Amino acid sequence: MKRLCLLLSVIALLTNTEAQTLRTVQPKRELRAAWIATVANIDWPSREAVGHSEQQKQELLAMLDTLEKLKMNAVVFQVRSTADALYYSDLEPLSHWLTGKQGEDNDEQYDPLEFVCTEAHKRCIDVHVWLNPYRVTNGMKLESLADNHIFRQHPEWFVQYGDKWYFDPALDETRGFLNNVVADIVTRYDVDAIHFDDYFYPYRIAGKEFPDDESFAANPRGYTDKNEWRRNNVNMVIEELQNTIKGIKPWVEFGISPFGVWRNESSDPARGSKTKAGCQNYDDLYADILLWLEKGWIDYVVPQLYWEIGKRVADYEVLAHWWAQYSYGKNLYIGQAPYLLGNKRGAEAWRTPNEICRQIRLNRTIDEVKGSVFFSMNSLMANKEGVCDSLQNDYYRTAAIPPSAIQRKELFLLPPVDMHLEGHVLSWQSQDTAATTHRYVVYAFPLDVQADFDDPQFIFTVTADNSVLIDEPDRYSAICVTEINRYKQESAPCILEN
Repeated sequence: MKRLCLLLSVIALLTNTEAQTLRTVQPKRELRAAWIATVANIDWPSREAVGHSEQQKQELLAMLDTLEKLKMNAVVFQVRSTADALYYSDLEPLSHWLTGKQGEDNDEQYDPLEFVCTEAHKRCIDVHVWLNPYRVTNGMKLESLADNHIFRQHPEWFVQYGDKWYFDPALDETRGFLNNVVADIVTRYDVDAIHFDDYFYPYRIAGKEFPDDESFAANPRGYTDKNEWRRNNVNMVIEELQNTIKGIKPWVEFGISPFGVWRNESSDPARGSKTKAGCQNYDDLYADILLWLEKGWIDYVVPQLYWEIGKRVADYEVLAHWWAQYSYGKNLYIGQAPYLLGNKRGAEAWRTPNEICRQIRLNRTIDEVKGSVFFSMNSLMANKEGVCDSLQNDYYRTAAIPPSAIQRKELFLLPPVDMHLEGHVLSWQSQDTAATTHRYVVYAFPLDVQADFDDPQFIFTVTADNSVLIDEPDRYSAICVTEINRYKQESAPCILEN
């Protein structure tokens, strides 16, 4: 076999009309992810595993194995739901959702976030670390907070709204502390993204106003409209967090998963969506997502479109197109709701797995939509209404590479080298000696088929190893390997021709 390393510009010559006709409808670049919710033990750990390290590890491994089997390439892992930690931190105590009592350890010491990063990356699954910025209690009493919880040290930073306590978003101290928490995670862990969901200012409680009159009077920062001031409080921390993350590891992305409606058309005739949602990001949660996208303060957005196609007040199809129109060139993924499948009290659409399939088909007709994130992991583990069968056998039949959040043409990636086949073992070496983790895409082109690197049906595997077993190498006219860097950019291939 000839050993050739070619530039991608040469590869373009290999793609012709015949090869184009072989291309599947499945994209080569697509985010496929699921949330693992730890608050209230929604997904992990199970209540039986609270406090028990080995059982927790086995549950995580089963989840990661399921994602790998489904050819999914990212996990969104919740590590901070109530100003606590599912990792070892000098800033916040271990979560009681993990150990049974906040601040105490499991029966055996291990770091769940480190464990997830190691095991997910072995499977070529990215780790998006999910944090809630302001919430301090959720079904908990203040007495349950650990002695070293930040609330104990600075109770003046917090306010009560309804039966929950929150950081006061108006305070400089709140922004500073949150930036320190994120900086600590990004510095010490091999994460791929920092991820927030829809909980900024809390969802409104009927008849109650968020208690920030004193903060507004003390530091209005020139604002006379409290709603604008609240939005600015959140805007400031979002911008600061982007700078914090990129200043430490520029390849780590920052993403937001907001409530599915930014504003209804009745509230904003110019840019609002044709919906009649009872809650709006801009007006109720004070989250101006479009500003963050337009300013480049976030790298991706995952609107939670937990409604069916055709829903009268919030139609999935209407909203998918609306978010595509206002994604401002940032990666747009859709948050989808397999947890609703089989719900006999819900809409008819959710009583079969077809609704998720219909939504994926729709997503793939919209250029701006670059993938899906599913809520939540338990729904996939249960294979609700056979949804995983549909994914594995059809929609996720071929592998996919996560989209890149940047377009940096100046980054020149060297291809793998020293590729050789000994028997059935194909091996190679990376030229990126500075990288701590590696990810490779192995392509195998059958005999009499023109090479097309844009067609995912020719991806033999995606691997973190520098070798792979090829059962029948003589079936292929060429076997090629590329490397994916931390920015999700792909190198030129190293090519082994038959």
